[in-house]
Amino acid sequence: MQITRGKRARAQRVVIYGPEGIGKSSFAAQFPEPLFIDTEGSTDNMDVARLDKPTSWTMLRNQIAWVKSNPTCCKTLVIDTIDWAESLIVADVCAQHGKKGIEDFGYGNGYTYAREEMGRFLNLLQELIELGINVVLTAHAQMRKFEQPDEMGAYDRWELKLGKKTSSQTAPVVKEWADMVLFANYKTIVVNSDSNKKKAQGGKRVLYTQHHPAWDAKNRHGLPEEMPLDYAGIAHIFASQTQTQTGPAQGQIAHEPVHVDQPTTMSTPNQTTDISPLIPKALQDLMIGSQVSQDELLQATYVNGIYPLGTTVEAIDPDYWEYVITVWDKVVAVVNEKVRVNPDLPFTVEGA
Repeated sequence: MQITRGKRARAQRVVIYGPEGIGKSSFAAQFPEPLFIDTEGSTDNMDVARLDKPTSWTMLRNQIAWVKSNPTCCKTLVIDTIDWAESLIVADVCAQHGKKGIEDFGYGNGYTYAREEMGRFLNLLQELIELGINVVLTAHAQMRKFEQPDEMGAYDRWELKLGKKTSSQTAPVVKEWADMVLFANYKTIVVNSDSNKKKAQGGKRVLYTQHHPAWDAKNRHGLPEEMPLDYAGIAHIFASQTQTQTGPAQGQIAHEPVHVDQPTTMSTPNQTTDISPLIPKALQDLMIGSQVSQDELLQATYVNGIYPLGTTVEAIDPDYWEYVITVWDKVVAVVNEKVRVNPDLPFTVEGA
């Protein structure tokens, strides 16, 4: 057994939430060498390094796995925003179980599945923390009526804006995981005017770092309860970290990115094929990222006996493509282990 004492510098888990337009993304962009996974396209007008916008939960997981295998690509990974990432998780959970919506499960099972999947997502991010990569999750805020069980009456308070139906399950998991939950808001002061009417004044952007009846916040670094929305106020926390790796300059990525908005023509070791527009965009992105052609995707379907040999894209149920997204790793394994090792088998369908 080994006993250690004192503080240990390590990567930080940070949640930044606030109303839209407050400057969450700009604040996150000031962290050490940030790399954005922009789930909602809010950084298009910012000069930052970013990966392609994930169109499925599987694609988001693959992006995090890529960062893990290339730990020098950044010093901070920013998920912007976690509420949009949660919507990908919920869609994936529904597709796995053949449901149209989270409430179709009954007895609250859908919410439980979403919470468990959120926990797995945070575990993936924790692996980056252990590699010395900071993780920043941005989120929108919502105001909700809150009533304490031991008090009379209710009051409004700010909370993380995750799914309307799933927030009560997933928001606590995210807050517990974080080292810092920082609430950004406009500080206003209500005063009485000459006509005895109340007027709001101020509007300065501030950052709240400690719990308050009106909002969720916390930190483990002794930060002041209220501070300007300025990275300089928390820069010392990251300056004290022991940097064991040297990454590229800020705003750069150490690889050549794949652009999902390129024409839907891709090259594989075997052939060049156009991807049918009947295949969902989320699946197209996975095919491009994994270099799996449309013919190979169909061949994997025939090999597994899901559809008979010769079935065209037009004849495949759209719900099947949604299912393929949730088991993409298995599909790629079938392509590599069965389809590509037998390229001469009569799987290719003309006109597909």
